[in-house]
Parts: sequence; structure tokens; C-alpha cells
Amino acid sequence: MQLNQHTDREALKQKRARAQLAEADFVSLSAFDEVQYRLDLVNRTFKTPVLAGWQGGLWGGALGAFDRLEDAETLDFGGKQHDLIVHGMALHWSNDIVGQLIQCRNALVPDGLFLGCMFGGETLHELRSSLAEAEIALYGGLSPRVAMMTEIRDAGQLLQRSGFALPVVDKIELKASYRDVFHLMHDLRRMGETNALNLRKRSPDTKRLFKLADEIYKKNFGEAGGRIVATFEILFMTGWKAHESQQQPLRPGSAKTSLAEALSTTEYPLKDR
Repeated sequence: MQLNQHTDREALKQKRARAQLAEADFVSLSAFDEVQYRLDLVNRTFKTPVLAGWQGGLWGGALGAFDRLEDAETLDFGGKQHDLIVHGMALHWSNDIVGQLIQCRNALVPDGLFLGCMFGGETLHELRSSLAEAEIALYGGLSPRVAMMTEIRDAGQLLQRSGFALPVVDKIELKASYRDVFHLMHDLRRMGETNALNLRKRSPDTKRLFKLADEIYKKNFGEAGGRIVATFEILFMTGWKAHESQQQPLRPGSAKTSLAEALSTTEYPLKDR
């Protein structure tokens, strides 16, 4: 175990092995629908597509023509080049997202497409807040509980740093209703998305902590009937491997038409001081 890495990959593997994703599939299937929608918009036939990540088989059945690649810090492309790489709902656990993106870019043919999706920074913000408040009240301090997730404003920069052309990032947000914190945590276990952080607290938490967190959750994020709401934000990152056929930005000063002409308005030059 490397303490300078935020994810304990062995613990994550064990949690995924115990997951029952088909019983809590609404997030994964919603993400897949959005991935399929974006691929339909591209309107291109891909000959060597590959699916990276972990979806417990949910995506694999619908993407039968795709090669499969196990989620790992170092992705084993086997020296092959692909015209499409889909990275499904696993990047938020990566210890080096930029490194993963660069690996994907290097495994693409020129003008190949990368499409990745992962949980974004708003995911489970209600649970994080409630657990933090409860833990401070009981123990006077905090322990890491939820994976560090990328904010949408930073995701585009990650694509640019990784060398992708024409980067685009967008998101969807899902709201789910639960009876209480225990119901929510049960769903997270079935998703394989419970705490797998290196610096997590190793001793079992007391039921007292979660009861207090449940009270705080219902007070701050409750809905009618005593239920609670949980947010799942999914980011979608799209980028292309550079190719001369792609649209290129114009050189500064090369525009033939002024902004005023394009907007059909009058331009008023500033006076020199």
C-alpha cells in the first residue's frame, strides 16, 4: 500500500468483487445511456473500439463489439491502437487521472475518439457534509470517507494537459430518494462505491455515528415523509487524438470580419489617453 496514493486499489478490487451492481444499476445505466447518445451524435462507424473500466458486466452486454480492458492504474492495451476508447465510471478512483488519460490518448489512432465518464465533485455532497458534522460532534475530528472527485471546471483542463484535441466536458445530475443513511450506504455497497481510500479509518464505525449522521442528513437534506435525497453528478469527457483533418483555431489577427460586423452593430473605438 502506497500512502501517497489516495486509493487503495486492493480494497477497491475487493469491494467491487462483493458488489451487486445489477441491484443498484440506475447510475451506471444512466451513464451508459448518455455515452450511447454521445456516440450516436458522432455518427461514425468505429472498427476497433475498446471499453475500459469496471461495470460488472452491465455495459459489456450492450457493447458486445468492444474489446474489454480491466480497470487498473496502468491500462493494458497490449500495444494495440484503437479508434474509440470508452472509459466507464472508474476514473474517479484513479490515483493519476492525467496519467490514465495520456495512456488512452497514446492508444488511439490519429483522429481517434476518447469518451470517459466518472463521478463529479457534487456527488454525495449531502452524505459527506452529514458524516463530517457527525464525526466532528462525536470525535472532534475527521477521517477520509469519500473519494476525491473532479469538479467540472477542472475536467476540461485535465483533457488539455493530457494532449487531447477539441476537448469537451459536460454533465448530468441524478437525484435519488432513500429512507435513511443506512439505505443509502446499502446501495453504495451494491454499487461497489464505498470507502476504499488509503487513509480511511481501519476500525469499524459505531452505529452511533451513522444514527447522528442520519439525523443531520434529514434535518439539512430531508424531503417530505422523512426521506433523504442523494445527488450523483456524472461528468462526461470527450477528446480526440490530434489529426490534420480536424478543425484548427485561426491565428490571432487573421480574422476577415470584425465582431461588430458579425453582431450587426456599430463599433466605437476607444480614445487614446
